Amino acid sequence: MKTLSSILTSPALMVLLAVGCTSSYKHVIIVHGILSGPNDLQTLSRFITEEHPSTKVTVIDLFNNMESIKPLWKQVHGVGKVIQRIMKKSPRGVHLLCFSQGGLICRGVLSVLPNHNVHAFIALASPLAGQYGVSQVMKSYYPSSAMDSVYFLCYNKFMQKRISLCNFWNDPHQQVKYLKHNNFLPLLNGRKPHSKMAEWRKNFLRIKKLVLIGGPDDDVIIPWQSRLFKETFPLINDSILTMKNFYREDTFGLRTLDARSDIIMCSCSGVKHSEWDSNQKTRFHPFFFTVL
Repeated sequence: MKTLSSILTSPALMVLLAVGCTSSYKHVIIVHGILSGPNDLQTLSRFITEEHPSTKVTVIDLFNNMESIKPLWKQVHGVGKVIQRIMKKSPRGVHLLCFSQGGLICRGVLSVLPNHNVHAFIALASPLAGQYGVSQVMKSYYPSSAMDSVYFLCYNKFMQKRISLCNFWNDPHQQVKYLKHNNFLPLLNGRKPHSKMAEWRKNFLRIKKLVLIGGPDDDVIIPWQSRLFKETFPLINDSILTMKNFYREDTFGLRTLDARSDIIMCSCSGVKHSEWDSNQKTRFHPFFFTVL
């Protein structure tokens, strides 16, 4: 597993190099996060086309702004249909670049979509192992202690079918309820066995590269290690628990991708969640051109 730290301090350039190194000039499909839309990722789209002028970039224009809080399975199927149409016109394959909640949508698409031709799945600051924490922005409205009661709201059929956050809220103190009631994330990550596990794993493993980008100063993704598929949570005694089930049991192919040398983890400190797609302060470091 290749790990890149903050030699390159610009998160946007980290993304560019991830895209460029994973066989350039393939069509790049960008999927936005929660409470945002295609306009919020135009800077990132422009970075890519400026560096690789022949690259076609599409920012998905679907489930924008308040529509983005709709349940994730609904978004997976809707975005999946758009991606399928693009793939049919891109026989050489495509790259998926998915920001924040968009990374979870792309995870779902890659699992349920057979015969896709996605080359690189680039998850940019995405809570792939779930969310458990109140962001800095929300702390002025909700105390940190409020997160202990979110499961009351989220872990039931009614809210699972209505609010996207509930589909990836992963409360370490309520794992029985999480596994029983959450109908999205534990299915994707193989925590809850189901009849389509083998099929979804096969579909996901069609990707050629998995690029995970994030950093410890992200003020929205909590815990920030979630972008590495790690369930890492503070315990009562302030120690840290890191669950390795995803890797050890290879439930959706993470260990297989690692054995293929097809996982790259990029860390960048000093970057807030809203800055991942727009920081232009640095230039490329030549080391990154030889990553893949």
